[in-house]
Amino acid sequence: MSRVLVFKSMSLDGYVAGPNVSADDPMGVGGERLHDWMFGDPVASTDEKVVADLRARAAASVVGRRTFDLGLPHWKDVPFPGPSFVVTREARAPLAQAGGTFTFAPEPAEAVALAREAAGDGTVVLLGAELSRRALAAGLVDEVLLSLVPITLGGGAPLFDGTGDVTLRPAEVVGSPGVTHVRYEVVR
Repeated sequence: MSRVLVFKSMSLDGYVAGPNVSADDPMGVGGERLHDWMFGDPVASTDEKVVADLRARAAASVVGRRTFDLGLPHWKDVPFPGPSFVVTREARAPLAQAGGTFTFAPEPAEAVALAREAAGDGTVVLLGAELSRRALAAGLVDEVLLSLVPITLGGGAPLFDGTGDVTLRPAEVVGSPGVTHVRYEVVR
């Protein structure tokens, strides 16, 4: 059975994007620093392994509409190879890409169910702050992988705001010079 994973780089003050997210600043003002560990030069071998392991596990993805709108021009494909589901109330035909197809669904629960079915025994990766919050609040998430970046943003998109009482149990910690990766199991 598939597992649903929220994957986020997060500042130490709890933000997964900086303030004022826009087409010019898709990660918010200053938010691109959250991904320096992944796209900087050089990238630590431990960080490369975390990303490679995630890519190997990812069998489907679910993204929020805003993440889709802002991410597609940068990704130029689905965020992970395989089917990707976009949560939006706008009815749209599937959008084929080189690495998979975007399918559109009106609610997080429906998108996650479709992604779980498509993923088989693989992992469904959730992307987007609002989508992740809604999925956590609805009890749709099995794991959370946080890449804790030693910066503060002072504002932006918080990950856990409005999720209610969510209990996480640490399952794995991987450190590197620029980030600490903590994988949590969601306790039900």
